[in-house]
Amino acid sequence: MADSLEEAERLFDAGNDLVDAGRDAEALVRFQAAWSALPEPREEQDPSVPILGAIADCHFHLGRWADCRQAVQQAFRCGGGLENPFLRLRLGQGLYELGEEREAANWLAPAYLSEGRALFEQDAPKYLEFVRGQLDAPPGGWPEGW
Repeated sequence: MADSLEEAERLFDAGNDLVDAGRDAEALVRFQAAWSALPEPREEQDPSVPILGAIADCHFHLGRWADCRQAVQQAFRCGGGLENPFLRLRLGQGLYELGEEREAANWLAPAYLSEGRALFEQDAPKYLEFVRGQLDAPPGGWPEGW
């Protein structure tokens, strides 16, 4: 079991290096291999949520919206807290791209309210514009950074 966890962590680290190099498709292969390397029950292993989050992120960057949604939902089933802003962001973005705007807003709004604009800065501005359009601005408008 320890060897399997070490292999999963090695593959996860290799995937992160590929993400840093902008090679999301190759990174996805490593992250999926890391998931497969986890000993059963995979869902109960400590690295399961970060691996699934990385898989979701790669799917997002590759425009595979349904796969992104599926990976995030699986991360939630593995104990990835529903309050996790990054997982909420990716799920909401995937749902938005799938045309499920009402459900997307349900996931994106709490992520925005907990983390502000910074969470959205690495992605297309349409997501921030969408979520802000779903919320009433506070009196006096949005504070700087929000």
